[in-house]
Amino acid sequence: MKIYTGRGDEGMTDLRDMSRVSKTSARIEAYGTVDELNALLGTVRPTGHDDVDEHLAAIQNHLHVAQADLANPDPDEDDPVVRDEHTEELEAMIDSFDDELDPLEQFILPTGSEKGSRLHHARTVCRRAERRTVALAADQTINGEAVQYLNRLSDALFVLARVVNKRDGVREENPEY
Repeated sequence: MKIYTGRGDEGMTDLRDMSRVSKTSARIEAYGTVDELNALLGTVRPTGHDDVDEHLAAIQNHLHVAQADLANPDPDEDDPVVRDEHTEELEAMIDSFDDELDPLEQFILPTGSEKGSRLHHARTVCRRAERRTVALAADQTINGEAVQYLNRLSDALFVLARVVNKRDGVREENPEY
């Protein structure tokens, strides 16, 4: 099987249901940004912290499901979709790791160790993916659980960045006003 097909040479691409859309469509922007987030998380692993890496691996798989979900304008019941269980897993992870952290009393700068900084970067890409998905939902029917998942994921990535930085012995920095 060849990796290239030439089908996208005119600026169109196939959705999961094989319908053709412009590569600039809101649907492509949404799942393309999720893909970017997934690739960015791939640059973070391994973090050097096995429990964090296990969660990041699960998140990357969830993001792959989210891409398939967003790429499918009319899913069948057997198609991959983001489910509330995915969001619940994130919430449990956030609660677990948050117990390890000092409470936030003010904003922090998105910096730290290499892996911590990449997780902060991933959080901002996640927020963009969420905005793109919300924009898609304004015009087309989508699985609303995908928006919830991305919203919760940005919180999870923030907590993971803080945990990795703390474990790596990097002090959090606060902005000066």
